[in-house]
Amino acid sequence: MKFLRSVSSALLFIATASAVWAHPGHGPHFGAAAGFFHPLTGWDHALAMLAVGFWAAQIGAPVLLPSTFLIMLSVGGVAGHWMGPISGLEQGIAASVLVLGLLIEGAIRLPTAVSVAMIGLFAFFHGAAHGIEMPANADGLQYGLGFLAASALLQILGICLSSVARGRFSLATRIAGVAIAVAGVILFAR
Repeated sequence: MKFLRSVSSALLFIATASAVWAHPGHGPHFGAAAGFFHPLTGWDHALAMLAVGFWAAQIGAPVLLPSTFLIMLSVGGVAGHWMGPISGLEQGIAASVLVLGLLIEGAIRLPTAVSVAMIGLFAFFHGAAHGIEMPANADGLQYGLGFLAASALLQILGICLSSVARGRFSLATRIAGVAIAVAGVILFAR
């Protein structure tokens, strides 16, 4: 519980720290800061990252699935940056939120290979969006490290929330899964 409070406090601090950048060229639109804030400011990305961590811990794969996600997030980021818009990108992101919500709600375990492939595909879509939306003046490596760091923190928060909810709050877990799935449906509708 102490760890969960620490992670939550750090995320809150980081999310509100943009007021500190008072000098031009040091704001959240450059390098690592731009990458770091991207997943935190888009609720579709933030929900997906939390859901990956939550589901991974729920099914007993708290290292494999988040690691797979981060690796494929990187691949997608490079592809998005160099290739530009990818057909079906927004639908892939919406599907990731919807499907992850349903998996959490049902505490569904899939074969490991299927879970890894699915998480990898979802991560590719999210990474491509990060790469496409990278500011023109941002350093690609710093931007990428920033969005990987924020994504990892959100996944860790999801793992912590799943660990806290396990057993004692099964109804809360189901409600969270349904809420995430509903967010996925809303993403499809926009």
